[in-house]
Amino acid sequence: MDFQFLIDGFAEGISQMTWLEAFAVFLGIASVFYSMRVNILVYPTGIISTLIYVWICFQYKLYADMGINAYYFAMSVYGWYVWTHPKKGAAEVPVTWMKAKGWLIASVILVFSYLFLSYVLVNFTDSDVPYWDSFTTASAFVGMWLMAKKKVENWIFWIITDFVAIPLYFYKGLILTSFQYLFFTVLAIMGLIAWIKSARKHALP
Repeated sequence: MDFQFLIDGFAEGISQMTWLEAFAVFLGIASVFYSMRVNILVYPTGIISTLIYVWICFQYKLYADMGINAYYFAMSVYGWYVWTHPKKGAAEVPVTWMKAKGWLIASVILVFSYLFLSYVLVNFTDSDVPYWDSFTTASAFVGMWLMAKKKVENWIFWIITDFVAIPLYFYKGLILTSFQYLFFTVLAIMGLIAWIKSARKHALP
């Protein structure tokens, strides 16, 4: 691997970075960190970050990602409500695993959102990365929905989303954001491990 290329790319990203992108990156990392710790602050930090990225993605013609950030905003509001309104008699909403029905719903959301977004981007936009953009968006759709439900598997979809987003943003010239997704991948793996432990504790009698 050409590490000098990565170093040069990071330096270029820093030099081209706007204060708005830097602020969005900071809040995005904070949001993932709080999510990993199952902390309610995941939502206020995430809401601000996603609103900023709606504007950034519009400027760079990442239309599907612009849409997913708008979706993030809506799901953050929903997730904030769900996390703060546990079932009667429960202190909090527990971290749990998906059942077979959940996997079926997640699979349907992933496939149909990918097909729909691909069609829209190819036929109605000037996106130069329609399939790539659509895949990260469809995968993130599922990840955000599962996070709001406090399902362990949300991290699997975030790992997939982040891993694919790294080269996508690098290609589009958003170097710092690309490195952010590399960091997100590491945090998502750590989050998966942490949520597995949390779900196991909840499952104990």
